[in-house]
Amino acid sequence: MVARRIAWLPALAMAGALAYAVAPRKSDLRGFEPAGMARLETAMWRDYYERHYPSLFYHLYESSRAQFGFSPLDSFRIALAAAQAAGAFQPTHSRAEAAAALPHLFVYYGLLRAAAPAAFEVAAAANLELDWWQARREQVAPGDYGVTIARVAALTYGTPAEGTAMLAYGIGRAQAMAYRDARGAGINEQDWSSIEAQLREAYQQLKLAIVPSA
Repeated sequence: MVARRIAWLPALAMAGALAYAVAPRKSDLRGFEPAGMARLETAMWRDYYERHYPSLFYHLYESSRAQFGFSPLDSFRIALAAAQAAGAFQPTHSRAEAAAALPHLFVYYGLLRAAAPAAFEVAAAANLELDWWQARREQVAPGDYGVTIARVAALTYGTPAEGTAMLAYGIGRAQAMAYRDARGAGINEQDWSSIEAQLREAYQQLKLAIVPSA
């Protein structure tokens, strides 16, 4: 009898782990903490440029899990879609070729929509996201493609894109990217700290735009 009970333990443990992974969570895109998002995004940028891809995937997962409250399974799916979109976009050389990333961005925003304050058009968000990716590659000024970043967030959160705080978020995030690009291979720890501070300010503006009392 004892042996039979022991034999069932692995199956019970697996069932428990599966139940934990897929159980619905109270996910909310508004629930992020600006300093936490800044820390994770800085880590993701660093992972990407230093080619630490397993760490990049982990930080993508952690941003969905810890900052937005998605289940482990959905956090994995979101991280996978984001990584696949970036991987599809990276080798492209034109806007037409860059469209290879769109199917993955559709999946990504389709998963995020479950935690949005209100339903939004997934295709519109995915296309705007890809638009600023390509604009950055084409060396469009941060102040210009930052407006597109703000439009993506405004669509996702159901708020006006022209609001002062929303524009400050988009342009601030773009300027942090431009700062990183300007440092190139010579980037150092102080630079990464500056990037994190810039991103923290940007996410504080986003929080203000979507939760005015924050």
